[in-house]
Amino acid sequence: MTFFRTAFLLAWLLLSAPWLQAAGVKLGIDVLEEHQFDKLKGMRVGLITNATGIDSHGTSTVDLLRRAPGVQLVALFGPEHGVYGSDWAGQYVASSTDAHTGLPVYSLYGPTRKPTPEMLKGIDVLVYDIQDIGCRSYTFISTLGLAMEAAGEAGIKFYVLDRPNPLNGNRVEGMMLDPNFRSFTCEWNIPYVYGLTPGELAYMIECSPGWIKKKPALTIVSMVGWYRSMYWEDTGLMWIPTSPHIPTAETALNYVATGFLGEAGGINHGIGYTLPFAVFGHPSFDSFALADRFNQMRIPGVFFEPVTFKPFYGVFKDQIINGAQIYYTDRDKVNLCDLAVQILYRTYHSPETKMFHDSANGDSGPDAFDHIAGGNALRLALQKGRTPEEIITSWQPGLAAFREARRPYLLYGERPKSETGN
Repeated sequence: MTFFRTAFLLAWLLLSAPWLQAAGVKLGIDVLEEHQFDKLKGMRVGLITNATGIDSHGTSTVDLLRRAPGVQLVALFGPEHGVYGSDWAGQYVASSTDAHTGLPVYSLYGPTRKPTPEMLKGIDVLVYDIQDIGCRSYTFISTLGLAMEAAGEAGIKFYVLDRPNPLNGNRVEGMMLDPNFRSFTCEWNIPYVYGLTPGELAYMIECSPGWIKKKPALTIVSMVGWYRSMYWEDTGLMWIPTSPHIPTAETALNYVATGFLGEAGGINHGIGYTLPFAVFGHPSFDSFALADRFNQMRIPGVFFEPVTFKPFYGVFKDQIINGAQIYYTDRDKVNLCDLAVQILYRTYHSPETKMFHDSANGDSGPDAFDHIAGGNALRLALQKGRTPEEIITSWQPGLAAFREARRPYLLYGERPKSETGN
């Protein structure tokens, strides 16, 4: 009986594993596959993708399009981190030939950020299939819009195979872009957390005057079964790291909360350790006092635990760091950008950190911080002694305007009450 009970338990565990269950959400690539790729038949396809480009069963979009009858996949285009997601943030990616398929791979994160006419020769349609994390400074969405512009200029079609926003579709937070600081890291006039799927954002990019110079013939292959309130685990989908330092879907939340620290300098925020963006600290901090200080603030939806760690690389490499680890008690209650400001404010006013100064500790300095923040207002407010509450209040008019501006582009709604049991 013990053997049979063990066998039954193993079978139950395997069958109940999320990655083996049928996904509750059908991705854009699933929908395209269900319709036997009819929209792409007879076309020569250029695919913008990386390792996250898979269907709900784990098969890569590259392989699906290669096997699709009547579809000719002729080229791959890789964003930051490359087609397989293995290159570090900020590291230029070279064009190459893909060893798996023999197809040319054109890098869109090197000297060229936008597909050139030469790259698009012999292509009828560009297809975009990349999982994003819902944060403006993550460069995949810049690649999305610039590739749309290139397709428009070349007179070819552009398809977006839509995917979930892991921060959910209701979260709109943080500072708007200062147009004077527009860059590849902050291309679009959206808040730091913008609450759109890649397809919805593509729709907004296409329709917003002046965002791109030439509009393509855009088709969004929408998901089925995705609702705005969903977090990643609600989708039934497997998570593929979107980049080397985003190993889990929850890391996307942490990226918003602590990502600025990596550009401000003077703090380690888990890069170089096993908890990227989930921890923050300094060799001189008292981890217990730090966690107590943040917990006493009673920030909604979040709890801080003392932690001590030693980075393998990065800021304060091989040094003991005393800090705090972030735990989410209610993700719907925590405002990630507000949390980021609270952390920035208190670490900035710790005399040991010396933030916004270049140093041997690997600090990035003020220019890099402004580059990621999409403006210098946040840094200047901190340096002038503005309180977190004053900073957060200053964002509200821009956020209210954006919530209205994005409304026409929302392709998905809330889960019907009949499905929630209410």
